[in-house]
Amino acid sequence: MSPTELIRTWIKKFNSADIEGLAAMYAKDAVNEQVVIGEPLVGRDAIRKLLEIDFSRAKMVCIEERIYECGDTAILQWQDPIGLRGCGFFQFRDNEIVHQKGYFDQLTFFQAQGIPIPEKYLDT
Repeated sequence: MSPTELIRTWIKKFNSADIEGLAAMYAKDAVNEQVVIGEPLVGRDAIRKLLEIDFSRAKMVCIEERIYECGDTAILQWQDPIGLRGCGFFQFRDNEIVHQKGYFDQLTFFQAQGIPIPEKYLDT
């Protein structure tokens, strides 16, 4: 699959809150860097934990605005129905995500979702 096709598969799984399906898209040693978290998450299990936390506290929807593809990498510009916007950089190897870096406004996310702002992003 091309990086664009893989991103669109990721979006479908994301929009159906398919945590196991999303986690399976990441290589066992994948790195996920979300700017709002700070330290990179390393490994599929750590990424699954992030997904569990995020989907347990908010209804999230990813609407594709644009996908840019170059070689093994794709950039996703996205928005959601409540006005949040961001972008994610995804690098693939053997049809798995090996590196992801995401940018969005954490404060806007929590406020729009009506979630109390935690000390750290991964606090539940």
